[in-house]
Amino acid sequence: MSDPAAPSDLGDLPEPVRARVVALSAEVLPDVAALPPSLRRVAAFTPSRRARLGATALTAALADQRLRERVAVQVAARRSSALADLAGLDDPVEAAALAWLVRPDGWQEPVAAAVDLTAARAAQQEAEQESRWRRRAEAAEQALREQRALHRQQVEDYKAEVAGLRRRLAEARRGEQAVDDAVLDGLRGELDEQTRARRAAEDALAAERSGVRRLQAQVERLEATGRTERRAARSERDEVSLRARLLLDSVIDAAAGLRRELALPPVSGSPADRVEAEVAAERGPRAPGGVADTVSPAVLEQLLALPHGRLLVDGYNVSKGVWGGSSLEAQRIRLLAALAPLVARTGAETTVVFDAADSEHRPPVSPPRGVKVLFSPPGVIADDVLRDLVAAEPAGRTVLVVTDDRSLRADVTRSGARVVGVHALAGLLGRV
Repeated sequence: MSDPAAPSDLGDLPEPVRARVVALSAEVLPDVAALPPSLRRVAAFTPSRRARLGATALTAALADQRLRERVAVQVAARRSSALADLAGLDDPVEAAALAWLVRPDGWQEPVAAAVDLTAARAAQQEAEQESRWRRRAEAAEQALREQRALHRQQVEDYKAEVAGLRRRLAEARRGEQAVDDAVLDGLRGELDEQTRARRAAEDALAAERSGVRRLQAQVERLEATGRTERRAARSERDEVSLRARLLLDSVIDAAAGLRRELALPPVSGSPADRVEAEVAAERGPRAPGGVADTVSPAVLEQLLALPHGRLLVDGYNVSKGVWGGSSLEAQRIRLLAALAPLVARTGAETTVVFDAADSEHRPPVSPPRGVKVLFSPPGVIADDVLRDLVAAEPAGRTVLVVTDDRSLRADVTRSGARVVGVHALAGLLGRV
């Protein structure tokens, strides 16, 4: 006959006993026959996961007495020694779980004992918890009383401090009022002074603006006068240019008519042809030396563009000054190549003279179109050949001599030629 104090439903067991019943059932679950579908998947889990993940399914399934009995058979087979002496087990929870599952004779007693023990433990834990909370409440009340006493003391201290601060504030306000009155008086005086200064500055600014307006009016009058004078000068310059142009056209027409009337043939050759021929035939007159002017590259370009311009180049003097690190042959080639586009652009009659006074050898050269190349005869330096070429030119013709030789510059300048520095020609040639 069953003991009414021993629950037969798993859900009525205390939590420790119920958890142990689930654990014991999970251990033997794979060996239990005819498992319901809900437990078949749980049986495939590892032992540690069966009790943890299948606890709900096992609790519900053990409500079936037939399943419980099949589980009990497997548990009894594994825990036969423990079942032989349930009363001698040290753990009442283990004894109650085995007794509830296997249900041997007198199984209600261990279960009821576990229930009573669990209830006693719960009551003890509740009493201990209540005692802990009571002690905490008493400690909290004591701390609250101490905190209230501390707060009251702090409030009294704050009141005394506030009273002292109020007294000091009243004294400070009285002192500030006196200071404010003095400061206000000073500020009023400064404001009056600044107002007077501002009015004086405004008056000065008005005077300055009036002066500026007068100056602007004067500038406008001067600009109008300047524009009128520029227009008059431009008109006068145009008239002078027109008169000069008419005079030039008259001279040109008269010269053309005179050439037709005299049936003059076109001019061929150059006054320096004789000197060049003599140099080529290794004969050459000599001439003496002073100081000459130089011209800039821009002026040189303009002079070479004049009609019948004549350009004489002191060959090695120019090439050594520009390409001094190269051989003489390379210098000649580079100089002639650089002169070619200049001569083609300006149409100037050009002669380059190289010094060969100390040599019987005359190297072959290929001068570009419009450029004559001469080597001085043996015993005659290039400077003398250039002097003779300049002396052969008629007065008034534009003759330019490119050299940095001081003596040659002075001589050709006295003969009417204009001197061009080596680097002026190099700048025009685009070679520095």
